[in-house]
Amino acid sequence: MAEMKLADLGGPQKEKKSGFVTLIGRPNVGKSTLMNHLVGQKIAITSNKPQTTRNRIQTVYTDERGQIIFLDTPGIHKAKNKLGEYMVNVAEHTLKEVDVVLWLVEPTTFIGAGERHIAEQLGKVKTPVILVINKMDTVKEKQELAKYIDAYKDICPFAEIVPVSALRKQNTDLLTELIFKYLPYGPQYYDEDTVTDQPMRQIAAELIREKALRLLDEEIPHGIAVTIEKMTERPNGIIDIEATIVCERDSHKGIIIGKGGSMLKKIGSSARQEIERMMETKINLQLWVKVRKEWRDSELLMKNYGYTPEK
Repeated sequence: MAEMKLADLGGPQKEKKSGFVTLIGRPNVGKSTLMNHLVGQKIAITSNKPQTTRNRIQTVYTDERGQIIFLDTPGIHKAKNKLGEYMVNVAEHTLKEVDVVLWLVEPTTFIGAGERHIAEQLGKVKTPVILVINKMDTVKEKQELAKYIDAYKDICPFAEIVPVSALRKQNTDLLTELIFKYLPYGPQYYDEDTVTDQPMRQIAAELIREKALRLLDEEIPHGIAVTIEKMTERPNGIIDIEATIVCERDSHKGIIIGKGGSMLKKIGSSARQEIERMMETKINLQLWVKVRKEWRDSELLMKNYGYTPEK
């Protein structure tokens, strides 16, 4: 019998990296879209309305180099109510807990008060910061890029500056490579096939909220939450979901339901298809609408709808 050499077994195992990365930026800069592309699945809800992401969403990317756990935080902005304060606290609290910070900005030479506030927060932490200039597909002249980098490079000591297009997946592989460069060596936190630590109920609620955000008028969306009342699986694999869309005004309830229930049907149909794609099974979705006045200023109601203030 031939002697087996160490080389036959592929040599010593290469040590892997593992760590936490947060995406921060002003509302609507493309954080959720970028994270969905980096992980390769849709986890965070996306919409063209600001403040779409309300909780930290933890998603996991694993390859032969190791594991990245992404935290997609709500956008840092000036708070208008208790929900707004909660969202800002979550975002700022996260900066101290992670191994790498990705700061997403849009391609512009104008640095407003919102960006300066973020730079100030980043100045308080020792975590490596990668500046990600997103939406590069909207830049017509490539020489413009140097101007945008120049405008930002001195407001914060960046570890790296990377232009990307989350929407078109441009430079996202390079970004993943740079993230691994700054992660510590260590064991994986999750199994290889884990994509998110969010329970399915929460993902279903977020997807229903995304569809409502996309289909409703400007005035309503910030004042809506979605709760899953019931989620059960039949023996044949079909999942029954009963969910409630909570709004702040009676007039909003009428708009959400629509004439003869038409808007609620649209939201339900669109959400059901997305949830079926995620869960890879048939879904029977029933939606209701309830009014809870001023819920965004009630700590009790906020906790009830899944928003728990950071300690």
